[in-house]
Amino acid sequence: MAQSNARVVVFTVIVVALALAALFGYKGLQDRRAHAAQTHHGAFNVSVSAAPVQSVSWQRRISAVASLVALQGVHLTPQLPGQVTALYFHSGQYVHKGQRLVQLDDSNQLAQLAVDRAAVELTQANYERARRLYRTHAASEADVQAAHAKYQTATAAVVGDRATLAKLAVSAPFSGWLGVREVSIGQYLSNGTEIVALNVWDPLRVQFAVPQSEMALIQVGQTVRIDVDAFPGQNFIARVTALGSEVDANSRNITVEASLPNPKHLLRPGMFAQAELLVGAPQKVLAVPTEAVTYNTYGDFVYRVQKRGGEQVAVATPVRTGDTRDELTQVLSGLKEGEQVVTAGQVKLHDGAAVSLAHGKAN
Repeated sequence: MAQSNARVVVFTVIVVALALAALFGYKGLQDRRAHAAQTHHGAFNVSVSAAPVQSVSWQRRISAVASLVALQGVHLTPQLPGQVTALYFHSGQYVHKGQRLVQLDDSNQLAQLAVDRAAVELTQANYERARRLYRTHAASEADVQAAHAKYQTATAAVVGDRATLAKLAVSAPFSGWLGVREVSIGQYLSNGTEIVALNVWDPLRVQFAVPQSEMALIQVGQTVRIDVDAFPGQNFIARVTALGSEVDANSRNITVEASLPNPKHLLRPGMFAQAELLVGAPQKVLAVPTEAVTYNTYGDFVYRVQKRGGEQVAVATPVRTGDTRDELTQVLSGLKEGEQVVTAGQVKLHDGAAVSLAHGKAN
């Protein structure tokens, strides 16, 4: 029985050894055939896309987050408390300077004005009578002065009444566009209750902050490109009008203000925007498509397509990059104008790999 088991084990070992030998033999045959085919046809090429190194006009830009501010803007509130008796505007209306918008109850003030006007007439008559008597020596100079003082006091009371009435009639301090009405007829308004917002939309002011290190590059009149989320792809052009009088002690930034024409009233005060300040003169620089640059901790590089021994190969080329904009990255060193760089297919490459171009030709 033991001899029978031993024969089974030996037979099993022989079968497994023969199977492994057949498997490795077949794999070796495949490798030899692949090597022969590669020797006969050359190395397999990796298909990639490429683009030339371009010389482009490049102007330095300072980017910042900006806010749009009205040239003039207020939230109208009453100076005196009172009940709304009349409204003379509707939401979103354009109004002119001095136009009455809200009337508060002024009945008591009108009555007081009538009383004070009567007092003016009486004191004026008394003053004129005292002057005539003084000329005939029937009244003293003190009597004339007292009558004149009463007349001036009554006149001042009328002026005060009119000022109070003017404050109860809320008017537009300047011409502009109204916002949404916040009050209704019959509502009692206390001091500071918001009635409606009034803003001038054209032009708008653009305000943003830049580091103090960039301050020497900024001058009045420079162009600022404005982008807003509400109108993607549409650029608005502003001009620098002023720099802040001081640098913020906490952030070390200085505020820049620019004037933004808004003739079509597309933009509104309070909107968030991206500002790009164009500084210096445009310069010619080398640039490549941004997707051509591979970034890692050891330095940036691109695969440059080069002819070598009758075939095209990808050469890993270290580069020093600058700004990135409009899908292009500035190349400060490492490449020459007209050289081809790989823009797609880098993950399949290594330095010296043979490539075939799906688009374009290599120099």
